[in-house]
Amino acid sequence: MPGPSCCHVLSPPLNPSLHVSRTRIRGLTHYSSNSVSLLHRRLTHKVGSLSKSSKHRWRFSCFQEEEYSSCSPGVEMENVEENKSAELERYKLGYPNDKKNEWFSNIEEVFKAIFNSKPWMVPWSASTILQVMLLWIASFWFVGSWIIPFLAHIMGFRRETLTYRGQALYSLLTDVAEGLAGIAILHRCLARFHPLPSDWFQFSLRGKWLIDVGLGCLMFPLVNRLSQVNLNLVPVLPSTPASVSSVEQSILARDPVAMVLYAIVVSVCAPMWEEIVFRGFLLPSLTKYIPVWGSILVTSLAFALVHFNMQRMLPLIFLGLVMGTVFARSRNLFSSMLLHSLWNAFVFLDLMK
Repeated sequence: MPGPSCCHVLSPPLNPSLHVSRTRIRGLTHYSSNSVSLLHRRLTHKVGSLSKSSKHRWRFSCFQEEEYSSCSPGVEMENVEENKSAELERYKLGYPNDKKNEWFSNIEEVFKAIFNSKPWMVPWSASTILQVMLLWIASFWFVGSWIIPFLAHIMGFRRETLTYRGQALYSLLTDVAEGLAGIAILHRCLARFHPLPSDWFQFSLRGKWLIDVGLGCLMFPLVNRLSQVNLNLVPVLPSTPASVSSVEQSILARDPVAMVLYAIVVSVCAPMWEEIVFRGFLLPSLTKYIPVWGSILVTSLAFALVHFNMQRMLPLIFLGLVMGTVFARSRNLFSSMLLHSLWNAFVFLDLMK
């Protein structure tokens, strides 16, 4: 009776002719026909799978290259050369236009980033804008030219006879009165639109607006240079008598109290009410009808015109552009007020040299 048998199956090699299956029976080694048949079927299936997989990969590889070339090497090289020539021609013809479009696109993105092109929510119409500005100009002239001089006359003072400190105090009171009148007009004309949208007349110490203010300060030498250019273009007429302002007189006299009072006027009061009117009200209101960058330009022109000095038009317009840009980016009146204050302080300190 045959004894127990032990079967060892090795991993089949890729060549089916090399398959081996041996059964040891009673110490003798012989080939089993059943084992050979079974291994032959398995190896045939394995090799067939590998062949199909290889063929599939080859077909897939050829399919990937079909859109560029055929599988024939000669035709492939010819098509590659033709494609290179066609691409080169398209590059030569289209490059200038593509480059120009790219430049315009980059410039547009820069302008959008600078001016923050999203307009304000404006609940009033152009008639309200015109009403506020005309009333403000009228009040500015009426308070400074009539009300304050009349009150000073009633109290027995004349500006021409005041000391340096008296003139400085007179200027401070006049500026405060003009600013309060402008704010009162704004409040009265916009009362029916309350509550205002959240992005109006914002004052905040948060945000990165200090960086914009710092960059704006770098423009001060250019503003100063534009002042010289403006004087060369529009010189002072010889018939105009040379006059020295009360500020300059106080500086020349080195009166410390008068200089402090004038510093408050030019560095605190004037920037506050001017920015509330021009950057706080006029600039956002205009965005209802024109883009933000157009509102900045129009506001800068108006800001320069109300100073009534042709010899300072260019620097004031440029300064208005800088302050308008800073405000439009931050939507924060503190930013333009601080920049305006620093510019006035820069001019004031320059006069003290």
